[in-house]
Amino acid sequence: MAEPESAGGQLLVRSAAESRPGLSRHLAALQEDSRKRRLEALAALREALEEQGPPGGAGSAPSEEAFVELMLRPLTRCLVSDPSERCRELALEVTALGLSGGSQAAAARALPFLLPALIRRLGGALSMEGERGEPCEEVRLGLLRLLRRLLLLRGCDGAALAPYLPELGRVLGGALLDPYPKAKVEGCAAVAACARALPEHFHLQSESLINPLMKATSHQHYRVRAAAIQATGATIQFGNVKSLDDVLPHLAQRCFDDIPQVREAVISVTGEWLLHLRDRYSYFHKLIPLLLSGLTEEIHEYKEFALTYWKKVGLQWEKENEGDIKDKLDFYSEPPYYPQGLTRPGLGCRELVTRNLFKILPGLCHDMTDWVEGTKIKASQLLTILLQHAEDHMTQHMELLLRTLYRVCSNEHRIVVKNCLKAAELIGVFVSPAVSLKLITSDLEKAPMPSYLIILAAVIRGSPRKLLQPHLVYLSDILSRPEICLRSEEVYMTQLFCCVEAVIYICQEDCEEISLQLTKVLITIMAVPENVGHLHEKIEDAMIELAKLQHLKGIVGLYQQHMGQLMEWVSLNHDCWTSYSPELLQLHVIATHSGPVIGRALEDFVCILKTCLQPSRDALMRLKLFSTLCQLLQKPNETLNSEGGFSNYLEIVIKDILAPNLRWQAGRTAATIRTMAISCLWALISSELLSSEEMQSVGDQLLSEVLTTLGEDSKMTRLLSCRIVGMLLECGGKRFDLAKICSELLSCLEDASNDVRLAAASALTRWFKCIQGDEEKALLKANIEAAYQILLVHLDDPDQNIQSAILGKPFSKWWVSENAHHRLWRSWRDISACQRIPKEEWKKLLGPSGCHGKM
Repeated sequence: MAEPESAGGQLLVRSAAESRPGLSRHLAALQEDSRKRRLEALAALREALEEQGPPGGAGSAPSEEAFVELMLRPLTRCLVSDPSERCRELALEVTALGLSGGSQAAAARALPFLLPALIRRLGGALSMEGERGEPCEEVRLGLLRLLRRLLLLRGCDGAALAPYLPELGRVLGGALLDPYPKAKVEGCAAVAACARALPEHFHLQSESLINPLMKATSHQHYRVRAAAIQATGATIQFGNVKSLDDVLPHLAQRCFDDIPQVREAVISVTGEWLLHLRDRYSYFHKLIPLLLSGLTEEIHEYKEFALTYWKKVGLQWEKENEGDIKDKLDFYSEPPYYPQGLTRPGLGCRELVTRNLFKILPGLCHDMTDWVEGTKIKASQLLTILLQHAEDHMTQHMELLLRTLYRVCSNEHRIVVKNCLKAAELIGVFVSPAVSLKLITSDLEKAPMPSYLIILAAVIRGSPRKLLQPHLVYLSDILSRPEICLRSEEVYMTQLFCCVEAVIYICQEDCEEISLQLTKVLITIMAVPENVGHLHEKIEDAMIELAKLQHLKGIVGLYQQHMGQLMEWVSLNHDCWTSYSPELLQLHVIATHSGPVIGRALEDFVCILKTCLQPSRDALMRLKLFSTLCQLLQKPNETLNSEGGFSNYLEIVIKDILAPNLRWQAGRTAATIRTMAISCLWALISSELLSSEEMQSVGDQLLSEVLTTLGEDSKMTRLLSCRIVGMLLECGGKRFDLAKICSELLSCLEDASNDVRLAAASALTRWFKCIQGDEEKALLKANIEAAYQILLVHLDDPDQNIQSAILGKPFSKWWVSENAHHRLWRSWRDISACQRIPKEEWKKLLGPSGCHGKM
């Protein structure tokens, strides 16, 4: 058969030469020394080929075979060794044009001539004939395109190409390292074509191409990276699968590529491997994360592309393992509490994740704690997808999952934390609360940390109400334990509130049985001073919601329901309180936020005050309690006396609480306590809560202590003491020691503070009102004269208000005797303020009896 074919070929060549007489002349001209002659000959050959018509048309096949037999060898010689770049470029065009028909017979004949020439020209090393590798970038690009076209021709099968495989490997490796980016792209396409053309032999050279391909995957041009990834897919698919371990880290990095086309290439290659790789079952745990990362794409088109591949992989696995999962296929059921808005993956996809999760999860958890921000974000996104597939099978991995989530949820990056919370909510959905709550609360008891509470709140939010209800009492008891809720860190208390808020939101009316525990926790959170501004409104909203779920009238109704238990809870060890006791802050919240309900717990409240406000107790603690008491006494009818029973405890408040703390003790702290005690007494007296008899009782028991505070260093103490004395004088001054009161008030007129002097003048006015009969005037004659003497001096006070107060009733109404009047009148000339008063006005003030001397 060979001889007829050879004869036919010679006949074809002879007929072609006879039909085109100038063809031989042009081919011979390719050997000329003149560059111009060679260029003209190549142009003529190109024109002759173009005149044959489009490839595949009538008569094109014989012409293509004639081209191979007659023209290919001279053209190849020119392509390899011509010194002119333009000649080589034209020879390349003519060769490509002659093989454009794609004839299988022509390809088989052309391969022995053309492929060695391409290899030699692209090899880059000095050949036996002295030719060097192609220096021109554009010509190298054309050579690689011709090589790829040659590899794709049907006549170039594995048997024909196998002898050239080592040389092809070197050429393709060099092309991948070519500095010209377009040549790199074409080289990657040639690698993929070579792999598909030599499926049975390519593994012999595939490993040598891995390193150049991996370098190309990080090239600065995204087209090079995408082409390198596609070439890597074919190299692994038809080459040595063991190289996959070297390739996967590079592909994982490309999942973070900024260009979506590169990420699409990763999805495509990974999907094809999962579907068609021979040893794919051994690499499922490494390939699944790469494909599932495509489900986190922000671009919907690429996300759907990855999802399509993933569904195909799952369905294929189902068919291949139908016998193992027959029961699951026959008795398929949707979980009763599947999250809204999520589509449940297919059985094959879920089984693939479940069976490989124990291999995937450790590495993924490590990546979530990586220092690179992008790695943490991608890993956290992938974790939520894996947990959605694993469903209740994640239970056996809870320890690792929780440990990772604890650590990652304290990350400053909001996206990472958000994904972690989604993962924790999925734990709440699919893992039994008996398991998840037990694990988290046990960690919380060992070392209370904000991260534990963050995850606990998310798990609660994800848990179905029906499954969570049997564990509410256990959960609320844990949260209300002192070692859990008594903390001062703002972040910790904020997350503790989130846990309570989640319980209220999820469990709704079921919270009635744990209402007391939740109220205790909310009170404790509100008691932390740092949280007042940050969480106050949210806590009140939570308490209102908790009351609403129980059909109570707001926060007051909630306190009313639990007041007895709350007071018992907060006063368990009040005899041991110090300024650092958290119960002190809890009592303040209960007393000041319960409104009128505190009036129903006066017995317990007053008992706590009586015990803790003794002079022997901690000074700072007493200050805090006095502050609470003073705040309540501002509106007693809405707080302490809401039930009208405060008068029953008035004697205890005065005798056992206020009086001991008004006694003088050395030290600034003791002075501050006396100021607070005076403030409480003033709030009590000025509130109009006490009757005249009760006011007199207060005066009988506290007046002496109040008078001693008129000499305090604190301006506020002196001011309030003057006001208190004035109020007591107005209600029942006759029964008090007026002489002593007068001397103390007169000394206050020398005070540096205008407010104190004005309050003392006002109190003296009321003191004068207490002097009614002649007998009292006679007894207090000396005090009255001293008072007028000092008052007359203060007519020259720099404060106009004090002058007006003294020029009022004391001089116009309360004259005692002629002698006193004359002494006062004689002092008139020494008082400049008196001299500023017109004589007529002065006569009116003194009256007829006072005008004995000349003015």
